[in-house]
Amino acid sequence: MEARSVAVVCYDGAELLDIACVTTTFALANLVGEPVVPYEVTILAPGGHPVACGPGVVLHSGQALEQFAGPVDTLVVSGGLGHDRAADDPLIVAHVRRLARVSRRVTSVCTGASVLAAAGLLDGLRATTHWAFAAQIAERYPKVTIDPDPIYIRDGHIATSAGITSALDLMLSLVQEDHGLPLARRLSRHLVTYLQRPGNQAQMSLYTAAPPPEHDVVRRLVDHIHAHPGGNLTTAALATLAGVSARHLTRLFLDHLGQTPGHFVRQNRLTTAAHLLTTTSLPLQGIAARCGFGSTETLRQAFQRRYGIPPSRYRAASRTEADTHPHA
Repeated sequence: MEARSVAVVCYDGAELLDIACVTTTFALANLVGEPVVPYEVTILAPGGHPVACGPGVVLHSGQALEQFAGPVDTLVVSGGLGHDRAADDPLIVAHVRRLARVSRRVTSVCTGASVLAAAGLLDGLRATTHWAFAAQIAERYPKVTIDPDPIYIRDGHIATSAGITSALDLMLSLVQEDHGLPLARRLSRHLVTYLQRPGNQAQMSLYTAAPPPEHDVVRRLVDHIHAHPGGNLTTAALATLAGVSARHLTRLFLDHLGQTPGHFVRQNRLTTAAHLLTTTSLPLQGIAARCGFGSTETLRQAFQRRYGIPPSRYRAASRTEADTHPHA
């Protein structure tokens, strides 16, 4: 029985979790199921040398990147703090490009997207990466449309995933594609993870975002916006509440949050709506009213633009997941 070859490209500074989420998912798939075609995972590194994955952690590769011939079923490029050096390394980039030509599908984890971009594999495509590095990678590779929101993005035969453990979501989706939902569901239970979060689910939200801004006025307004998503949150109303001009308030938000008050309010309302969709049984009309949308249609259009799917489908996906993992 010919195995499905999974080649995982590593380098000094690669993140161990990026690698382990991939290798463990496919190895466990072979153990908990009986795939018609099993997975065979190979760790590739330049020269076949061990790679440093963090303080005191060294990973031994299975084969030299430049000697691995393929064909490859799934090519995975790991991310990590060494991604810039890897993207600047002609050997790594050239052989990733070479292997991509003989791969059925090509994927990256986290900042591994920068290596795919350096190889020209993401030109003209939409891709994601870790939210903290999205702007940097987008600036360096302007031919790539970087979307920092989704957990993973599939564009043709190329898929990119967000930060670190989002690799689990992407790999589970690949197992499901290969072997069907029953095995993927069984696998997710063994991994004690969700099967699977929708790819368009946002990486960041008001529940996991950065700490509140240090500026007193901005912090107080951010708290007010979080607490009153359905209230009057126009820039003029917020400026009056803060006792400053609308123009000055906009400058404060741009300086401390990197976005205008209006944009921050819209993002907060959408994130709150997503939270209510997954944690309550409120009808869409009630969620729209509670989150400051004038109608369910306004909510639907805004939600579709942000998450790529309508609210009803987002809720259905989360309910399916809850049925799969009632105690997760």
